[in-house]
Amino acid sequence: MDVRTRILEAAADLLAHSGEFSTRAVCEAAGVGAPALYRQFGDKDGLLAAVVDRGFEKYLAGKRAAKPSGDPVRDLRDGWDNHVAFALGNPHHYRLMYSGLSTPPGAAAEAHGLLLAVLERCAAAGRLKLPPPLAAQMVMAANAGVALSMITRPELYADPGFSVRVRESVLAGVLAEARPGPDDVAATATTLAAQLPEAAPGDLTAAEMTLLREWLARLSLHSGR
Repeated sequence: MDVRTRILEAAADLLAHSGEFSTRAVCEAAGVGAPALYRQFGDKDGLLAAVVDRGFEKYLAGKRAAKPSGDPVRDLRDGWDNHVAFALGNPHHYRLMYSGLSTPPGAAAEAHGLLLAVLERCAAAGRLKLPPPLAAQMVMAANAGVALSMITRPELYADPGFSVRVRESVLAGVLAEARPGPDDVAATATTLAAQLPEAAPGDLTAAEMTLLREWLARLSLHSGR
């Protein structure tokens, strides 16, 4: 086992058992000196970020390998539930990922990107009434907030149905009806934007496509008022 792996395993073990660690304790557990730790990770925050990324690898690997179903809305709900389940099963790693590091680890960005991909599928299917990036921000903020609440205040958030109720409330704010009405401008614009090809078709220039995307982005925020 190389030095980096020994340090990561020692840090992960200490984190899992106590929720925190010192660099001295990690060095002692790994059987290395402090210079070796700092050469590998720079500082304690760098080590913490690496430990979190390593802890999330199994969770993210499952998401990467998962084949999309024919129903992106179901995949969105499943993704929410899996996120909360991971937090409850790995509270120390999760707390660090979303509230304990000055610089978010790479796992946080990848998790957000995977959520965005599902929401883009929802948009292409006509089931999203907000631009996917905005919807992703809303869903991730709520999903992480629920997970953090449940692992930091379990006595207050003991109801197993709490996560589902928040999930449905948030999704009601971002999802369109299966068959949007003719006056649902936001959902229609979001769907069309998601279905546009990446490159401009023969009868539209690149500049016209850019302008069309800008118009659709504005219309996708239309509230109907």
